[in-house]
Amino acid sequence: MKKRLVLLFILLTTIIAAHAQKVDRSFFKAGLQVSMPLGDAGDISNFGLGLDLQQHYGVDKILDLGFATGFINYFGKTETISDDFIEVEADFPNIQYLPVAGLVRLYASKGFNFGADVGYAFGLDEITEGGFYYRPTISIGMSDTSALEFSYTGISDEAVDWSSVNLSLVFLF
Repeated sequence: MKKRLVLLFILLTTIIAAHAQKVDRSFFKAGLQVSMPLGDAGDISNFGLGLDLQQHYGVDKILDLGFATGFINYFGKTETISDDFIEVEADFPNIQYLPVAGLVRLYASKGFNFGADVGYAFGLDEITEGGFYYRPTISIGMSDTSALEFSYTGISDEAVDWSSVNLSLVFLF
């Protein structure tokens, strides 16, 4: 059911974005992301780094639709588990995802927008399979060509439900 909803969301975003020529606010964004895993994800990773790629199409004065993708690598951490008699060191592997999503952004003002990316995150490592991907985002413009984005990433993977808070520095082209 989740896969059908994701496909429907991406299809609707594609159709609307293909016909979105009413507002001259189409642009491409690329940026770097720093992530802090939360919950169970925080048990096996301390931080992540990623690349954000987004294509926006202005549909209305306050609405953008488009596409988002990128790459996220959550670095596995080393944990030492000790007992009275034994000590074991566990090395967790890196967790990697390639998200593919539709995006929606609402503009409260020229330099401030919020919205979400919804789609599917493909697991690129030996552990993760991939799953439903969602990422609510708040963006604050620093200039006409750059912005800071604050976001939460959730991935419902079959192996693990992954979540993190993120800070991205993006550049508009």
